[in-house]
Amino acid sequence: MAASKWSLLCGMALAGGLAGCTADVVPSSSIASCTDLAATCGPKKDEICCANSLVTGGEYERLELDQNKSYRATVSDFRLDRFEVTVGRFRRFLSEYPGNMPVAGDGAHPNIENSGWYDSWPLPQDQAELHASVECNPDYQTWTDEPGDGEHKPINCVNWYVAFAFCAWDGGRLPTEAEWTYAAARGSEETNYPWGSAALDQDHAVYCPNYSEVDQGCPTATRADIADVGSRSPAGDGKWGQTDLAGNVREWTLDFHDVYPDDCVDCANLTNVIGGREARGGDWNNDAASLSSYQRIGYDPTAKMSWVGFRCARRPR
Repeated sequence: MAASKWSLLCGMALAGGLAGCTADVVPSSSIASCTDLAATCGPKKDEICCANSLVTGGEYERLELDQNKSYRATVSDFRLDRFEVTVGRFRRFLSEYPGNMPVAGDGAHPNIENSGWYDSWPLPQDQAELHASVECNPDYQTWTDEPGDGEHKPINCVNWYVAFAFCAWDGGRLPTEAEWTYAAARGSEETNYPWGSAALDQDHAVYCPNYSEVDQGCPTATRADIADVGSRSPAGDGKWGQTDLAGNVREWTLDFHDVYPDDCVDCANLTNVIGGREARGGDWNNDAASLSSYQRIGYDPTAKMSWVGFRCARRPR
């Protein structure tokens, strides 16, 4: 079914009160993590957890705060998951592992050479190792050995390589930093937040309003502070319908963390630098400043952190 036709039918269904239908989302067998998974995501718990929508490409300025300088980037059309990858979706990935490990070239950006999987990259060798890899701080990790009330929380404690492998298995890829920022800044509108210019508050995003430099986070932080995906929708949604692009968990992107490349089209920084891989969007245990669509930070790609998760990008249909 063509995307435009599905969008029309879905709009009609929504008007009629049908649950589990998200405009501009095409059900697809290529989205492995949601095969036979009930539509239980979003603020009303009635949306497809693998919902994704078309981000219409264009040009925008990437602001480099440290340099007080901007760089023009052009991105082509792409689809981006509405929600951060949930514990429930990741559980599907783990259940099929290691039979679903990527091979060379998987998960590549269609317009960027050498952006796919490299066989030399490290991954857990079996299901037990993958299970252990998503355990970090027991007070904050969202993974549980048995399904419980955290199935709709974003999976955290996932390193960059595992996130890449998941997206490749799920019929997608990690978004480039340029794509992620474009979606978070509302494209050429270049706003500070995904929802626009409205002031940041807890109705729009999941973050720490009483952040403490002494504690390096919320003084009373618990796992409960990590919200179910889409909990701030629709107030916190981006221009193309993505939730939690600001707050909840930071999100891995394809790029290495470095100064922006010169003006470019469908670009990504694939040169290994000391800054690690880029993670964007701010998180549940950080302050308001971290949620700006212009804030950048890199982490060791082998690190697993309770404040970092991911979402997948996909080919336009």
